Amino acid sequence: MSVRKLKPITPGQRFRVVNGYDAITTDKPEKSLLAPKKRSGGRNNQGKMTMRYKGGGHKKRYRIIDFKRDKQGIPATVATIEYDPNRTAFIALLNYQDGEKRYVIAQNGLQVGQNIVSGSNVAPEIGNAMPLSDIPLGTIISCIELRPGQGAVMARSAGSFAQLMARDGKFATVKLPSGEVRLILMNCMATIGAVSNSDHQLLVGGKAGRSRWLGRRPRTRPVVMNPVDHPMGGGEGKSSGGHPRSRKGLPAKGYRTRSKTKASNKYIVERRKK
Repeated sequence: MSVRKLKPITPGQRFRVVNGYDAITTDKPEKSLLAPKKRSGGRNNQGKMTMRYKGGGHKKRYRIIDFKRDKQGIPATVATIEYDPNRTAFIALLNYQDGEKRYVIAQNGLQVGQNIVSGSNVAPEIGNAMPLSDIPLGTIISCIELRPGQGAVMARSAGSFAQLMARDGKFATVKLPSGEVRLILMNCMATIGAVSNSDHQLLVGGKAGRSRWLGRRPRTRPVVMNPVDHPMGGGEGKSSGGHPRSRKGLPAKGYRTRSKTKASNKYIVERRKK
């Protein structure tokens, strides 16, 4: 994977850094795995704006991704590595031996023509999905389930990975991308390897218009609002705005909002760093 810095032949390209896409093998998605994706523009079912700064953006079609990896024991061949407009990671099209096709999140180093399989008692190789009970300690993993059969919910974005630290009883200790160390049931599935497109963090939009292509409208800073609109608004001239806080008045930047009585607190061994 690589990134390219464009030649500044226009003002918008002066600082633009784009993905080299050298891992991508096709630009035609699998038709049977596409679904329509309707935009809400931040409006609810009454047409009222409930989320600000959303709207516009390029039309997309959703790629149906297999997060559960529940087709166990049947080998699949990686047919293509593709771009997905709905996520930062690349996706891989799998051709199973029984003829079925599925999309999965592509791991770093996954190659076209490679065979991957999911299930217990499979080799811990890149792209293979297996329960945490079968994965060797210290292995880099991604696409982790939180509840058995739920489907992957953690470490799914570009370049992210977790590490299997220990096993004790029916729980495995996993260090998550945020730095949090957490207990997860051993029969939860995870995929071997880090998620692809690790260069995503190096990309630079180059111009405000690119945010509009992605469906993001301009965001107003709270400091320049009026007191009726935000706790940080108001004041004469360029006032600093006081202590950083949300529109509802909750302190931001370091204030912990997690409930002390949350049921899953007992599964967190070590909290993420501030």
